[in-house]
Amino acid sequence: MEKRVLTKAERKVSVVGLGTWQFGDGWAHVREHDVRAILDEAALAGVDFIDTADVYGDGRSERLIGQFLREFRTSRGERPTVATKLGRRGAQELGAFTLDNFRAWSDRSRENLGMDTLDLVQLHTPPDAVFESDAVFDAMDVLVEEGRVKAYGVSVETCAQAMTAIARPNVASVQIILNVFRRKPLEQVLPAARAAGVGIIARVPLASGLLSGKFRRDTVFAASDHRNYNRHGEQFDVGETFSGVDYETGLAAAGEFTGMVPAGATPAQFALRWVTQQDGVTTVIPGATSVAQARSNAVVGSMEPLPEESLELLRELYDRRIRAQVHHLW
Repeated sequence: MEKRVLTKAERKVSVVGLGTWQFGDGWAHVREHDVRAILDEAALAGVDFIDTADVYGDGRSERLIGQFLREFRTSRGERPTVATKLGRRGAQELGAFTLDNFRAWSDRSRENLGMDTLDLVQLHTPPDAVFESDAVFDAMDVLVEEGRVKAYGVSVETCAQAMTAIARPNVASVQIILNVFRRKPLEQVLPAARAAGVGIIARVPLASGLLSGKFRRDTVFAASDHRNYNRHGEQFDVGETFSGVDYETGLAAAGEFTGMVPAGATPAQFALRWVTQQDGVTTVIPGATSVAQARSNAVVGSMEPLPEESLELLRELYDRRIRAQVHHLW
């Protein structure tokens, strides 16, 4: 498994991490027994970066990871790095992003995860006003000074938010949607992050599963699955679901994408390798709802680079099928 440095957090992490939204809610339910098996398999395969949030299942994801970490420390030595998030337990307005709330929310995460000091805490896709507020980032600095948090970053929806965050001197990481169908961060965000020593955590790398090549027009998603209820941004940013691409458009593009997959790789591995190959990406955080998925995702951490021919085909696919629909949005 390739490792890359998350510079300002003073950590080296696996280039393939594990996203754990699916351990909370927003997807088909993952049973506790399966959560543990997925975490065990990912760690066995060299994954040592886990991303979660305090609102995933109202803390369920954090608590299950915390249980895993406690047992991991007693049996295997150094534990994985865990990044969590805060900011969505209160109203999505600047007035809720206070030091007192940050202390309460981070203390709850510390308890859930069983950690005295959180490795990395990210502001969880907050509104634009938060990125412009000196007071918010001063409060995050206080969490570090008090020992509640080792380092902090932001999870963003737009490239403009990412650029504002990167300019903040103590921001260690930016988490942003990046995949074959969501390429805009390549233009300014990744170069700026490299220059500033800010890590890039790439999320939604499979466009909510479109790039797995498994979906069809008649695929049915559970009522609790965001791919059912948020296709048009009904409950949160549309970019979090299929990267903001219309489902029919995405299916057609995914069909072409699947035809480009090199021998010996799956569509998901092809998509993940593209992400890890982008200069400036620190780690990519695909989710997994089964042991087999966790194992398959981890293989990408030791794959050979994609050839230029493949990269050019993917650029052409994006320009022809996707760019006009989404490139102006973020």
